Amino acid sequence: MGVKFRDAVMIIVIMSASMFSVSMANKDWFPAFNYTDWWSRFGNHHQNKTQQQPSQILVGGSEHWHFGYNYNDWAIKSAPFYLNDTLVFKYDAPNATSFPHSVYMFKSYGSFLKCDIKKAKMLASPVQGGGEGFKFVLHKWQPHYFACGERNGFHCNNGTMKFAVMPMFRPFWQRP
Repeated sequence: MGVKFRDAVMIIVIMSASMFSVSMANKDWFPAFNYTDWWSRFGNHHQNKTQQQPSQILVGGSEHWHFGYNYNDWAIKSAPFYLNDTLVFKYDAPNATSFPHSVYMFKSYGSFLKCDIKKAKMLASPVQGGGEGFKFVLHKWQPHYFACGERNGFHCNNGTMKFAVMPMFRPFWQRP
């Protein structure tokens, strides 16, 4: 019973954050329909050369991928994410002074909540985050659940080294 309630609350929080991020991204959007501008916006027009291209997004920004930073907050503040955007995970290779990190992707929301590393797929090992970092392209329109799987999921279980994104369709044209 408790897990189902927690799942429902988490879904509501994620949906609310998504709707909030979309509304903030479109803060100059205006709900009234302007009939005089219909043809220029929806008619047969040439492809806009300034159409947005996929972005490379550094996970955690300048903080990179490390223990102790809240990536759920980062994902909410960095939204929206679009199809074909690239997430770049940068982290230090294992050494005597730092913990090793990796990147796992969970297939389901339930395994993501429980940090069940056995049901996750390793995308990047502890040595793949150096240099240019590990790159993951958001090719599918579905939720993506990421976490650090090191120390048998401890970094994920403490709740900060995991996040979820739901890529959206990129707008066909930019609003003037």
